[in-house]
This record gives sequence, C-alpha cells and structure tokens, in this order.
Amino acid sequence: MMQQTVTEVNRICRNEQLRRPKILAVTVLTSLTRDDLRRLGVQAGVESQVVRLAKLAREASMDGVVASPLEIVRIRKDCGRGFLIVTPGVRSAKTTWDDQKRVLTPEQAIAAGADYIVVGKPIRDAKDPSAAAREIVMEMERGGAGLRTKARGDS
Repeated sequence: MMQQTVTEVNRICRNEQLRRPKILAVTVLTSLTRDDLRRLGVQAGVESQVVRLAKLAREASMDGVVASPLEIVRIRKDCGRGFLIVTPGVRSAKTTWDDQKRVLTPEQAIAAGADYIVVGKPIRDAKDPSAAAREIVMEMERGGAGLRTKARGDS
C-alpha cells in the first residue's frame, strides 16, 4: 500500500509537473499502550512495533513517519537523519496529557530529534491560546539549543 502510494504520487507529480509532497506513514497512535496493541493482536512492544513500521515505510520510499516522541531516538538510529519524524503526543510540562499515553514535552521531543511536533488541544483549549503557543515555542527553542550544543561538541 505504501509503495503503491509513492508510485502513484510520483507518477501524478511527474505527469502534471507538480512538486512532490512529503509522504508520511502513521506508526502507532500516541493514545495506544502495549495493552491496547495486545488487544489488537500485536504481541511486540510498542517501540518494536513503531520501529518495524518505520522501517517498512522507509523501504517503501516514504519520506517519514508520524510517531510518538518516545520512539524518536530508535527511529533515527534505524532509519537515518533524512527520514522525517512528525511527532504528536507532545504536551507542555504545564498541561495535562488528556488522552495521550506516550508523551514528551516540546523541549524533549526536539532534543530527541523530532523534525516537527503536533500540538493542538493544549493550544485550542487554553484560556490564552497565544500564551500557550508562545510557551510551546519557547520549550522547542530550549530543545533545539541542546541540539546545537551537542553539534558543536559543547556537551
């Protein structure tokens, strides 16, 4: 299915002279736990299942995956730096997790190597959505600062 998607998108973009969009596969929803996967018939642990699906996506020439922040490091290790990771399940340290089970803060997700984070409900439901968004951006910047330090070898 993933290979067919990539093939068809490439064909249409080539035929219509369009710039090819990034194509992502979804791994395991951030609201699911190991027990949830077992009930679905998946015996592997969550991280193993996410990484297995990420590798399949890479083999199918997908550009990346949507995955919990808890699996970023393993996906990076197994799929490489150029493989995109879009990370939902990101919550500011000052908000509740709601229905999310596998969560990190924006700072932690960026420091772990997320290319993009998805934050909706904490901003939408905040008393001051602008302030909530600013707080998330500040947390992301702190995570990125850690990456810049590591890249320079200042750790």
